[in-house]
Amino acid sequence: MKHISILVPNEAVLASIDDPRYMFTAANEFLEAAGKPPLFQVKLVGLSKEVKLHKGSFTVHTDHLISEVKKTDLIFVPAVIGDIPSALELNKDFVPWLIKQYRQGAELASLCIGAFLLASTGLLNGKKCSTHWRSANLFRSMFPEVNLVDDRIITEEQGLYSSGGANSYWNLLLYLLEKYTDREIAIVASKVFAVEIDRKNQSAFIMFNGQKTHEDEPVKKAQEFIENNISDRISVEELALKFAIGKRNFERRFKKATNNTPVEYMQRVKIEAAKKCLETSRKNVNEVMYDVGYTDTKAFRTVFKKITGLSPIDYRNKYNKKLAVA
Repeated sequence: MKHISILVPNEAVLASIDDPRYMFTAANEFLEAAGKPPLFQVKLVGLSKEVKLHKGSFTVHTDHLISEVKKTDLIFVPAVIGDIPSALELNKDFVPWLIKQYRQGAELASLCIGAFLLASTGLLNGKKCSTHWRSANLFRSMFPEVNLVDDRIITEEQGLYSSGGANSYWNLLLYLLEKYTDREIAIVASKVFAVEIDRKNQSAFIMFNGQKTHEDEPVKKAQEFIENNISDRISVEELALKFAIGKRNFERRFKKATNNTPVEYMQRVKIEAAKKCLETSRKNVNEVMYDVGYTDTKAFRTVFKKITGLSPIDYRNKYNKKLAVA
């Protein structure tokens, strides 16, 4: 029997508590239907017996306090909402327990921005982690020693798992279910819960907003210049000269401030503009390509797919309802 502990943090998102409970409880039914014994014992674990969520709209009754759970096999760390630093402070008593359980052999899995609570243990330092793309900049500023890969839906490293944004954690639930059971049970679960199996990235869902919370004013001005001149082909040398900074120093400062090189930033700004155009206009791919400053079709498609995970045509067909109907 595998013991699964689902944390019930203060300021948690209720769905990210109930969904793993539902998935692994249902998995026992799927196993029994296949003539196999149930495998999972699922318990809700908290700092108190009752936890009020969503401003008191819901009350979750935990099965155990963390002090009562001496050993477990898999721990889910749900998403939290509101002000993240405040939520982490409210839930700081989970941290030593999570570290202890991990050192005793438990695997830990964060769901969406539950990654913040998992990262606060220090166990993710030097390792890969994913979270909701909207929280990527804050995560990097709070946990610079963690390798955030915000385009990934699932990361796995040394018994530590994380998932991408919002409902993409269902893919991590399926992944772990298959790991603990087999492919057959995972396929059954994917059909019952209507979850696409083996989806690996959240690139197509990311909306690039830049990173302007830093204090490097020349870099901010360079970012604004890039964003206001999307159709132009701008070189790094031009930017460095325009803002009177040596090229190497400019590249170093830009990367430190935005977590992107100047070239990466220009690419992401252009592709974000192209995405919006493909979503809302009737322009063909070549017209959109020229609008955002590309003249080489192969280069545009290569960069577009690298950033979004889809070709420009596939992206347009996925998100442009008018053209899809036509």
